[in-house]
Formats: sequence, C-alpha cells, structure tokens
Amino acid sequence: MEDYILETENITKKYGAIVAVDHVSIRLKRGEIYGIIGRNGAGKTTLLKMLAGLARPTEGSFRIFGESEKKTAKLRDRIGVLIESPGLIPNMSAMENMRIQALMLGMNDDAFLKELLNDVGLGEVGKMPAKRFSMGMKQRLGIAIALAGHPDLLLLDEPINGLDPQGIVEIRELIERLNKERNITIMISSHILEELSKIATRYGILHHGQLIDEFTHKELLRRCSERIELRPSDPTRAVTVIETMGIRDYKVIDNNIIQIFERLDDSGEIVLELAKNNIKTLNIAVKNEALEDYYLSLTGEGGTVR
Repeated sequence: MEDYILETENITKKYGAIVAVDHVSIRLKRGEIYGIIGRNGAGKTTLLKMLAGLARPTEGSFRIFGESEKKTAKLRDRIGVLIESPGLIPNMSAMENMRIQALMLGMNDDAFLKELLNDVGLGEVGKMPAKRFSMGMKQRLGIAIALAGHPDLLLLDEPINGLDPQGIVEIRELIERLNKERNITIMISSHILEELSKIATRYGILHHGQLIDEFTHKELLRRCSERIELRPSDPTRAVTVIETMGIRDYKVIDNNIIQIFERLDDSGEIVLELAKNNIKTLNIAVKNEALEDYYLSLTGEGGTVR
C-alpha cells in the first residue's frame, strides 16, 4: 500500500459561475517534491489555499496525513504554508517575525528559530527590518516562518516568482535541502516548467482548473528528449520490423505513432527496411522538444507560459 501524505478526490472550488478548480484528484507520496504547473489563473493558488485550510472546497474532498479536510485545523503545525506573498511585519526583524509565528503555534524556542534562519541563509541579518529585505530574502523568511511548526508537508505557491537568477538558485537549493535533509514532502506551484524540472520529482499540469496530465521527472525528460517520430501505415507490423533491426528503446503513442530513442541517425535505414516489408512511412521526423514547448503542446496554447 502506497504511503500517501495527501489525497484529493474531485476537489472543486467555484466562485459563482467561475470554476477555479475543477474536480482535481491528486495523490502525493511521502518524500516527493510535487510540482504544479499552470499559467496564472489556472487554479494553482486556489488549490493550495484549499489544502492549507484557507478556502473551503465547493465539491469533493481531501485527506492529509489520513485525516479529512474538516480536521485540517488540528494539523496546522504539521503543514507549512507560503501562499502568495509572505505575511511579514515590515518594521520587525527576521527574528521578531519568526517569534510572532512561533507564539501563534504555542512555541517559545529561540534556538530553533535561529537554526531555521541559518538554514534559509538569514542568520546574519541581525536587526534589519523586513521592509529593507530584497524579494529573495523575503521569500526565504517566508519559508522559514512556514517551517516554524516542524512541518511534514510544505505548500509553496510560486516561491520563485519575481526573483532574479541568483534568488531563484538560492530558493531552489533551499527547497532541495529541506526535502533531503529534513525529509519534508513539498508541493510547489509555478508557471515555469523549466525551473521546476530542476527540483520536482513528479508533476501535475493544471489548466483552466483541471488536472490534464501527471508524470514523473524521468517521464518528463523522456518526453522532451531527442527522438524519431514515425507514423507507419501498419504500426503493429512496423514494431516487428523495428525490433528485428535490433531497436529496443521505442514507444508506441496513440496506437499509430512510434517514438524511437536510439539510432537517431538511421531514419533512412528504418524507412527502407519498412518499405522492404511493404509498410509505408506516412510521416517521419526527428524531434527534440523544449520543456516550454512541451507544456504548450499539452495545453494547446501558444505564447509564453505565465
């Protein structure tokens, strides 16, 4: 039996006639970094708000640590949340902001709070007020605050949005450390598949409120790798011919397209061998799809992912 830390069952959120999240079912395994990819308005933030107990589902249900959503409040210290911008008090220092959050959780352990600030790279900021922090520093403090309750699950909404390249690298490395060193399961949303591909272990594509695809990191790399795409007149017989040629690394898509991931320079030889067996090649091409192009092909929309 799988060890699921979070399960949603057709979870839905409607605002009047607008369906922000539409019957989404996700199972998140313990220890995963699950990346939710979607444009602004796709429903990412609304989904995370429901899981955090900040919004109530219109339909459907979810379970966290085996408990129903009605008991989310009692699990508050086990769920760390950073949704939208961190709720910082501008005139207070990082440590003072941390103490406020700790008191809300019934905690009084300055040594642990200092440890968290060191973990996120803010151990040396002293009494500097949060209003003077860069955006990256504010995001790191927001993550530290989310960790104050020793969470097993961390929900992060666009934590790299608006950061400069260095800030993105710092947040990415921090998320990886939290997952590996503290064994925290993480659900993270972003509109940047390229960036999430560097840390997530599994992905869900959210589009117009619907979960349209899920795949592992390994599957993502395979789908975007260089390959021959072949559409033969008789796919079943074509597979036999391909295997006779010694080709083993292939996949049949939609029952009529064969993707071949080896011998990429031998497309002419493949076509010739198929012809010898009276199999027509209706179309053949060598493809190498970029991550963003792959995302756009899934959603059926052009333009930049935002």
